[in-house]
Amino acid sequence: MKSITSYLSITVLIFAMSIGFGCDNAQKRQAAEDETAEGDNTAKRVNISIGTAPTGGAFFVVGGAIAAVVADNTSEAGWEVTAESTKGTQENIRRLVSGELEFALANAAISYFAVRGEGAWKTEHSIRAVMTLAPNVGLFITPQSSGIRKIQDFSGKRIVVGPAGAGFEYFLRPILSAHGITYEDFSPINSTYTGAKDLLADGSAAAAFMGGAIPTPAVTQAVTSLDIFFIPFDAAAKQSLFEKYPFFHAITIPADAYQGQTEPFASMNVGSMHLITAETVDENIVYEFTKTLYTHRAEVVKRHGAGKAINPKNVVKDTGTPFHPGAVRFYQEIGIWQE
Repeated sequence: MKSITSYLSITVLIFAMSIGFGCDNAQKRQAAEDETAEGDNTAKRVNISIGTAPTGGAFFVVGGAIAAVVADNTSEAGWEVTAESTKGTQENIRRLVSGELEFALANAAISYFAVRGEGAWKTEHSIRAVMTLAPNVGLFITPQSSGIRKIQDFSGKRIVVGPAGAGFEYFLRPILSAHGITYEDFSPINSTYTGAKDLLADGSAAAAFMGGAIPTPAVTQAVTSLDIFFIPFDAAAKQSLFEKYPFFHAITIPADAYQGQTEPFASMNVGSMHLITAETVDENIVYEFTKTLYTHRAEVVKRHGAGKAINPKNVVKDTGTPFHPGAVRFYQEIGIWQE
């Protein structure tokens, strides 16, 4: 009897131990699965920084709108998307190449020279286009009383050529050259658009370049407070620019866009705003970013009118910077890419 009792005790002990070990193993397996799942979520997390420009300009606002829309529609996938205020296109390009940014807004004229290592760019910068956005409509304005009626009249005068470090010279120098004039023929003044208006008003400058979407707030302010003349671009000069540089395009400012402007004005797109990235950014990330932004473009429009440029005809426009393969793959899928 004693042996039977001992046998039963041993059997019960072994059974209890097996259950315990089974529970321990199950708990360990579950813990391992939880850890793996947590690791997978961490792996999926994607941090995206978009370079814009100083606050107060269109780049900063549009970049913020793009970041918000992409973030709202990729949060479940673990994407964190933020817009950064920067000094603008030139800083954005350098930080893309160094890996500090994943995407950025830029002026297509500046990108054109950066990717080729021309102008002040000493080496080729490996940036790629993702999406062509709103046009940058440029024009020179002058007080009616200045006597300036064509660009060649700038000789010997003080002319506002945009903020220091903004890179306007990348499109202004070709424009001036096409009209037979250089920076050395006049006194270039660096100033913001708001400052340019004041310089024209007190006679410190004879003319000023202004650009942006139509209507450009600074031009609106200038024509409201001053009797302004829009300096025309020479037709032959424009044609030579269109033939030589892909970022220049003809564009017309419609009549009555500005006070006192009763006739359409034949202007130029002097380098569209475009979204760029580095050549080395992962193709799948660029693909998903492009797809999300394009698919939800109506949400960008709600935040800024420049979002209307995200349309089938405009986003794939060639401005001279090669497109990233990730963006090309998406555009091919929806049938809007043209070789």
